[in-house]
Amino acid sequence: MKDTETTRHAGALLVECLAAQGVERVFSIPGESFLAALDGLHDSAIRVVTARQEGGAAMMAEATGKMTGKPGVAFVTRGPGATNASSGVHVAFQDSTPMILFVGDVASDQRDREAFQEVDFHQMFGPLAKWAARIDRADRIPEYVSRAFHVAQSGRPGPVVLALPEDMLSSTGVTGVAAAPAVIASGKAAGDDIAAILDRLQSAESPVCIVGGGGWSGEAAEALGRLALALDMPVGASFRCQDYLDNRHPAYAGDVGIGINPALAQRVREADVILALGARLGEMTTSGYTLLSSPQPDQALIHVHGDPNEHGRVYRPEIAVTARPGPLALQLADAAEARGAVAATPRCAAARAAYTAWQQPESTPRAIRMEHVVSHMNEVLGDDAVVTNGAGNYAGWVHRYYRYRGWRTQLAPTSGSMGYGLPAAIAAKLERPESDVICMAGDGCFQMVSQEFGTACAEGANVIVILCDNGMYGTIRMHQQKHYPRRPSGTALKNPDFAALARAHGGLGLTVETDADFAPALAEARAAGVPAILHLKLDPRALSTKLVLED
Repeated sequence: MKDTETTRHAGALLVECLAAQGVERVFSIPGESFLAALDGLHDSAIRVVTARQEGGAAMMAEATGKMTGKPGVAFVTRGPGATNASSGVHVAFQDSTPMILFVGDVASDQRDREAFQEVDFHQMFGPLAKWAARIDRADRIPEYVSRAFHVAQSGRPGPVVLALPEDMLSSTGVTGVAAAPAVIASGKAAGDDIAAILDRLQSAESPVCIVGGGGWSGEAAEALGRLALALDMPVGASFRCQDYLDNRHPAYAGDVGIGINPALAQRVREADVILALGARLGEMTTSGYTLLSSPQPDQALIHVHGDPNEHGRVYRPEIAVTARPGPLALQLADAAEARGAVAATPRCAAARAAYTAWQQPESTPRAIRMEHVVSHMNEVLGDDAVVTNGAGNYAGWVHRYYRYRGWRTQLAPTSGSMGYGLPAAIAAKLERPESDVICMAGDGCFQMVSQEFGTACAEGANVIVILCDNGMYGTIRMHQQKHYPRRPSGTALKNPDFAALARAHGGLGLTVETDADFAPALAEARAAGVPAILHLKLDPRALSTKLVLED
């Protein structure tokens, strides 16, 4: 046996398998439990992005999966590394995002002894991932990696977790061969299903489409627009899926999520047919399961989803089709256009008028008005700009007023995970370096991942963080005001000088205290060539787009 074959270790084979699947970068916090994988990456063309905390690394991988439609990849160590990373796995699961998390594990001869940082990852990640497994034999690495890439992308996309025992990964004399890239089923529907869906929609008096879920593409998003025009069918975006249809499109009716336009909510309630195209119809999209009655909706429900187990989970559909929503949207659009456009009705025009009216800012008393901030972003950012956010009331202004114009220009967690915006922005900037990438973050949200600003600076990922500082956990303060007025408890924050933090990392830090300050600050940040934080000092009385605290 040649010397190179004798010394080749399983970590090198693992990296070869990733390269064969087309992986270009991985996100990681280094750990001694997967040193062999790190060694394999040393001579690989795969770029290693070293994050500052495992949750950030996992969220970067998840955002990469959102951006590309291919699994984002992260490596973390066992125990606390894996538990930290679980937040990103949960985002990938609820957001239907393809992702693979590799976890360095205890050596095989130490298993089930409660060894240092030992966790049963199959049990831990079982409810959070599509598949969780442990690779016990080096010669099966190609098999497990190939399966992981197939599972992560098939049906309803989602995360896969693979544990890597330390001794297996460092074993030498490995002779396995990497498998070719995963081949994913087309996900198309049968012709009879397409005909049945179109028959039902064309006979409807007031159909509404609610779009969302995984398995989409830019081409499919364009097809959705064609379908909506052919059927004169208003389209509402499910929670944080507002970039599935250009918000300037005449059929776009707004987002069916938190803080929904009351007119759109009424339209959904009064629809005679709802086409749920990829959307799960979860709590956020249904306003707490109130827009549709469970289990029998008042509206006829056509539910298209990649997972057959989703049909009937909460709502009984009249027509249920297991298919990938993106390919099916192409099928529906082509078939609808072939049939000929339906007679013109005012459905889209009326829904669009209600959306346009909802876009008019509601001003509240403060020196910086978030509606003005977002309106200025609409004016100056290009169609390819990517806007990210985590969780918090600050996102309400983005959801209501920002107009997403291109496919995959919104990265936001449908799982409601705080801290998502900054890691997602870093991943987006690495994927699209020529595009503006704006991270919208609250002060509480940002401080859960603020260390990742150092990752942005180290990687030259010139993201712009618009940090909305109102000195509190605003969402919880809002709920306190509703349920226990004038009795705030545990929601106040004493914050640092965030602009100084940016400068400490070598980035640009600017403080914004008035509306007039914002436009020049954003222009400076876009031209700076380094990551930037715009520290917006907000009036704490403005809790949401509609709720203002009384003095």
